[in-house]
Amino acid sequence: MADRRYDPARRVVVKVGSSTLTAEDGGLDRQWVDDLCTQLAALRADGVEVVLVSSGAVAAGLRPLGLTQRPTDLGRLQAAASVGQGELVHAYAAALRRHGLVAGQVLLVPDDLVTRDRYLNARTTFSELLAMGALPIVNENDTVATEELRFGDNDRLAALVASMLGVDLLMLLSDVEGLHDGQPSAGAPVINEVHDLSTLDDRH
Repeated sequence: MADRRYDPARRVVVKVGSSTLTAEDGGLDRQWVDDLCTQLAALRADGVEVVLVSSGAVAAGLRPLGLTQRPTDLGRLQAAASVGQGELVHAYAAALRRHGLVAGQVLLVPDDLVTRDRYLNARTTFSELLAMGALPIVNENDTVATEELRFGDNDRLAALVASMLGVDLLMLLSDVEGLHDGQPSAGAPVINEVHDLSTLDDRH
């Protein structure tokens, strides 16, 4: 008998990290972008509303700027992100267009989700994009973010967007094999099934 604990998701947030989107030469892996968009289009074809939270702006900006490695200083990181944000959303838009879908870029900073007026404006933007059939592509606005005022990582941003939109499912795509019983780098085994969340501790 099918598992009936969960109803089919009608609205989802999908998050993809920089390591997944980065090619071996440090730039944007456009084939991976194409493959991801094919899967997102399949969800849309099933009637699921999709919001994508995507890292990768800095990686996407390296090639156009002639950089061979990721900068370490904030100014050059933000410059790479400035160029890369356009490259990244263009890659997504082109890939989605092949499936008859329109991409909408949404750049956020922490104040957008804690200041009431900005929170409501952001939520309205998402709602209108989804209502018009667009697929929102979300990222932190790295060109203006600082170390003192930022989301920290896009996992957190994705969780906040998911809460804002009241989604049914949040999917975090990763190059990590799965949920580990400790640190993957230390050889901790993968936990295949979790039946009781109380059995997990802060190590997971």
